[in-house]
Amino acid sequence: MTTKTYWLEHAWLDTHVEPGVALTVSTSGSAAGQDGRITAVRTDVPTPPPGAEILRGLTLPGLANAHSHAFHRALRGTVQVGSGTFWTWREVMYSVADRLTPETYHALARAVYAEMALAGVTSVGEFHYVHHAPGGTRYTDPNAMGEALIAAAADAGVRITLLDTAYLSSGFGQPPTAHQLRFSDGDAEAWAARSSLLKERDHARIGAAVHSVRAVPADQLQTVARWAEERRAPLHVHLSEQTAENEACLEVHGCTPTQLLALHGVLGPRTTGVHNTHLTAEDISLIGGSGTGTCMCPTTERDLADGIGPAVALQNEGSPLSLGSDSHAVIDLLEEARAMELNERLRTRTRGHWTAAALLRAASADGHAALGWDEAGTLEAGALADFTTIALDSVRTAGPLPRLGAETAVFAASAADVSHTVVAGRHVVRDGAHTLVPDVPKALADAVAALRG
Repeated sequence: MTTKTYWLEHAWLDTHVEPGVALTVSTSGSAAGQDGRITAVRTDVPTPPPGAEILRGLTLPGLANAHSHAFHRALRGTVQVGSGTFWTWREVMYSVADRLTPETYHALARAVYAEMALAGVTSVGEFHYVHHAPGGTRYTDPNAMGEALIAAAADAGVRITLLDTAYLSSGFGQPPTAHQLRFSDGDAEAWAARSSLLKERDHARIGAAVHSVRAVPADQLQTVARWAEERRAPLHVHLSEQTAENEACLEVHGCTPTQLLALHGVLGPRTTGVHNTHLTAEDISLIGGSGTGTCMCPTTERDLADGIGPAVALQNEGSPLSLGSDSHAVIDLLEEARAMELNERLRTRTRGHWTAAALLRAASADGHAALGWDEAGTLEAGALADFTTIALDSVRTAGPLPRLGAETAVFAASAADVSHTVVAGRHVVRDGAHTLVPDVPKALADAVAALRG
């Protein structure tokens, strides 16, 4: 094992900003997941030790993007022309999905994950449901699309939890539409058989997802839940994002989506509900009481006019909070953290629902835990050596005292202020430049152009 030392001008150590911190990290591997770990943390180190890598600014644990649809990045700007609804947005999304191939998906995801690294993200949860070729034809490798995403994460230098998604129905037992045929395995048993072929790697873990109660028939929910339980894997589900979903579920099943998931054993400590926007008091109690997590995606939820979910009530009932960029209208976990608090201020007309420390935890440790990376999200010995540095001298962050670095990061900084991102003890972003993808804007432009109809 080889080691190296990073000297942090200022470090966020879960509860406070500490000046002058030296991290010793193992660098035995050669890529983003080769288990590089923090082996020692020394505080009160006022000057850089000889040979140390110097990180000026505030260093935080790496950020976790707990909910991503990589191909939605191709929609940025396009879906802002004119007006529309969630459902018209979905039609544009389908048209992009129709043009994906394993090769074009790899190129796009590599660029998107590189954009995430530039924003301080070290782990991404990819909610993956584009499994087959258009029309539902199987690739020779039935997981060609998922493998493209896993490879893209490695090429971009970040960790990934591939949340392989069961998507079987167009809505409460209705057959898939023409667009959705490439999402569907036919039934949950076929989904489980294909998903079981996916293998974890040093930088990649495999989880499961129920797209929604609309897309997985009730009598097949337990198959997906059992698959995740047997592997002790993360299980995610889009939950009550739209009032139309709630109304249809009540009409068909006589209960809310949350109640349906509880009835079929989907809720629990390894499960995360994504959005959790339109919930009853009983729903909130079921989610919190079961330890089910909540992933809020504020920039997408406001972009699609979905509404503001009851995050405070959910957390008070026992639901851990994480954050995701979802449709990638913006890729900025600091903005997601800030938006969760500011949305709640608008809704309640009161301030201070979460401290900056609590919001950073949602963006880091609790997000990693939701993705099955429990050993990430903190700067302590034994943790994965994944961290990111925020400049404290930009036009957005200059002025506040360094001891207010957490507040500055959450309430003033943006992804543009990320100067360094380190994964497994190795620089993925150095001085604002990606070390593995030389020109990320061009990579994004080229990948999106290849999908333009």
